[in-house]
Amino acid sequence: MILSAAIAAAAALGYLLGSVPFGLVLTRAAGLDDIRKIGSGSIGATNVLRTGRKGLAAATVLLDGAKGSVAVLLGGAIAGLPGVFAGGVASVVGHAFPVWLRFRGGKSVATGFGVLIAANPVVGLAAGAVWLAVAALLRISSVAGLASFTAAPLLAWALHAGPTVLALSLCVGALIWLRHRGNIARLVAGTEPRIGRGA
Repeated sequence: MILSAAIAAAAALGYLLGSVPFGLVLTRAAGLDDIRKIGSGSIGATNVLRTGRKGLAAATVLLDGAKGSVAVLLGGAIAGLPGVFAGGVASVVGHAFPVWLRFRGGKSVATGFGVLIAANPVVGLAAGAVWLAVAALLRISSVAGLASFTAAPLLAWALHAGPTVLALSLCVGALIWLRHRGNIARLVAGTEPRIGRGA
C-alpha cells in the first residue's frame, strides 16, 4: 500500500513536471507570437528553432531535458526503481499531453533524453549521440528522434543497463513514435521539413 502510494506520487509529480511548456513560456517571455501558431504547432525545441532564435531553442532543449531528469531523480527518491520508471514515463506523457494546453504538447524527444540520461547516463548519452549523427547526416529532426529512441532499448540491452532502464527506454520510445505519427506520414509523402526550415 505504501509503495503503491509512493509510485502514484512519483507519477503525479513526473506528469506535473513534464507538463511545464518551456518552449511556449520562453517564446512568450521573448515577446514572440504563440509558438503553437507557427511551423508544426509543437511546443518543442525544433519548432522554437523555426522562430530563428537559436538561443531560445537551445534553452528549450535544456529545460525540457532537465524536467525529465528531475522527474526520474525525484521518482527514484520517492519510490526507488519503480519510481524511476513511473516518474520518467509520466514526465514524457506530461510533455506530450499537458493539461494546461488542452493536452496538446510536444514530441517529447528532449524530455525523453533527460529521462534516459538520469536513469542511465551511458544509455542516454549514447542515444543522444545517435540523434546527433542522424541529424548531421540527414538534417531531419524527426528521423533523428525516431532513430535514437529505436536505438535506446537496444543500447540498454547491450549495455546491461537493467530491466528498469530497458522498460523505460521501450515505453518512452513507444510514446515518442506515437507522437511522431504526423511526421512519419510526411516522411512517406516526402514533405517532412529539414532542421531549421519549413513547417
